[in-house]
This record gives sequence, C-alpha cells and structure tokens, in this order.
Amino acid sequence: MPGGLLTIDLGAIVANWRALDAKTADTVETGAVIKADAYGLGVRPVGRSLQKAGVTTFFVALADEGVALRQAIGPATRIFVFSGYMRGDENAFVEFDLTPLLNNADQITRFLIDRQGATCGLQLDSGMNRLGLEREELNSIMDKMPALDQVLVMSHLACADEFEHPQNAAQLVAFNEMAARLPACQRSLAATGGILLGADYHMNLTRPGIGLYGGDPFMDARPVVKLSLPIIQTRPVAVGESVGYGAAWIATCPSIIATVAGGYADGLIRAMGQDASLYAGDIRCPIVGRVSMDLITVDITDLAEIPTSLDILNTTQTVDVLAKTAGTIGYEILTSLGNRYKRVYKD
Repeated sequence: MPGGLLTIDLGAIVANWRALDAKTADTVETGAVIKADAYGLGVRPVGRSLQKAGVTTFFVALADEGVALRQAIGPATRIFVFSGYMRGDENAFVEFDLTPLLNNADQITRFLIDRQGATCGLQLDSGMNRLGLEREELNSIMDKMPALDQVLVMSHLACADEFEHPQNAAQLVAFNEMAARLPACQRSLAATGGILLGADYHMNLTRPGIGLYGGDPFMDARPVVKLSLPIIQTRPVAVGESVGYGAAWIATCPSIIATVAGGYADGLIRAMGQDASLYAGDIRCPIVGRVSMDLITVDITDLAEIPTSLDILNTTQTVDVLAKTAGTIGYEILTSLGNRYKRVYKD
C-alpha cells in the first residue's frame, strides 16, 4: 500500500524560532525544546537546522533523547534534560555531556555523590505540581546548594496559553521568590506561551517548543507540516448506501467516495471522525464514515477531476485546526504522526 507524504518545512521552523527570539531583549537567550523526536518531526534534521540558525541551548525530556541529539549536532551546544538525573542514565550524562535539570532531593544527593563538580540545572515547582522542588523540599536541601555547580534554575507555567489567567502572575512571584534564595545563574520560566506573556517572564533564557512547530498559542507561526494521503480507490455510492464501519455514514445524494491511505495507525486519530476534512488544493472534501486503522473515506463529489492525493494537513487545516475536530491539541497530532509516511524535508 502506498503511504502518505509528510513534508516538513525546516525553514519555517527556523523562521518561527527567529520570530520568537525577536520578542525578547538581546540580553535574553532563546533556546529550543526538541523533545519527543522534535515533536515527532525528526530530532536530527530539526536540531541541525536550529543549531545552524544560532541555537546554543536545547531541551529534551529524557537522557536517551539527549544522546540522539548530541550524536546529531556534536559537542558545541548545551543539552538540558527535563527529567533530571534518573537512575540508569548516569553514564549517558558523562559520555554525551548532558546536563540534568535536578527536580528532587534524591536526584540532588545522588548527583553530588556521582558527579560533584559537574554542571547541573535545578527545577523548581512554582505551582504546577508536576516536576520540581517545592518550597519545603528546597528548604531541606539548602545546605547542599553551595556544592552544586548550578548553571540554570527553571520552572514551568501551567496556564501560559491563557494570557489573563491569574496563575501566571502567581507562578511568576513564586518562582522569583524561590530562585532568589539560590546562587546566581540563568533563570528560565517561559516556554512559547510565556514568551508571549511579556518581558517579566523572559528572564535570562526562554525555551520555545510548540511555537517552533507551527502550533498555538503562537498565532503568527508559519505552518511547518503538510501531509498528503494518496487515493487508493474511488467509487460511486448511491442514495441510501453506507460507507465504513458501523454504517456510520449514509449517502443522502449520489456521491463519489475516495479511500485514502492513512488512519489511526498513522496518528490520524479516530476521534476526529467526520468533523475533519481533506483538501484538494483549496477545495474542502469532508471525511465520511469512521476513521479506520489504515484507511479514511472522503467525499470528493464536488471535484471536477480526481487527484492522486488529498491533503489532511496544509496551510488551511493546520495541526491545531485538525486537533480541534478531535477534541485534542496540536501537540498530540504532531507527536502521533506515524513512521509509515515518506518524509521530505525542505529548507
């Protein structure tokens, strides 16, 4: 079966990074988050393009991701690991020069035993209750702070994509109060949404993620991905005939239905169902019937000619538009894109 064609615009990723970088002062460093294989788009090509554009600080979720990134971009940049100093990853931090973002007292203790003198970052919980030291835990290990070669202290905003949410200001205050007790080093609070909140949140280092890849809340982002699905077969469907599992769609007029190669095994989740569409150029072609594992059925009755493929991601139906049809977010669409697509990168 022919697979879909996923076109990834590296030039758009770089342009989005530059646009976010331009929103902060020259004294603020703009890093890049390329965890989860660069949000599903390929850590090697994305990492190299961003490094060439001027990124010198990267963030990943896991040590294994840091290893893959280091192998792709070489030794000249910093790579921070959000999950910190996890058991079993000790050798990776040494061999591949990764920097853990220590997030609890146990990690700090073990890091000082194993790696005293090595650089690290510290993650604080300013109110999200996910990762990081809370105030009480920070109090309990303050005597160990002088022994840490701490180069970054960070926290993460829970509601940064809701610009008026009161928790943003509350977390800003909490982070500044906690960070003020620590040795002077770079501070980071803002991911994409935090950058858009304004200068108070920028600190010394920002770490955009989803905004690099064309996603909300960065409304000025350039779209990064185009996904074209080849048409395998077309057929006429008469009034009263059904299409797909469960006979979920029944034709109310004579229709032409195209079956395309793609489905929930490729990250095109079932929940988007008949609320999503595919496109032939600018012409919308609605999905009919249920999304199945490998196939999607599409109403192409209004097309003058039958194309060889239809687009499910393009400049009109971006990852966030498609995500809304499934009641989810663009992050999930991006990171779920499967490995059966032929991937083409352009600058």
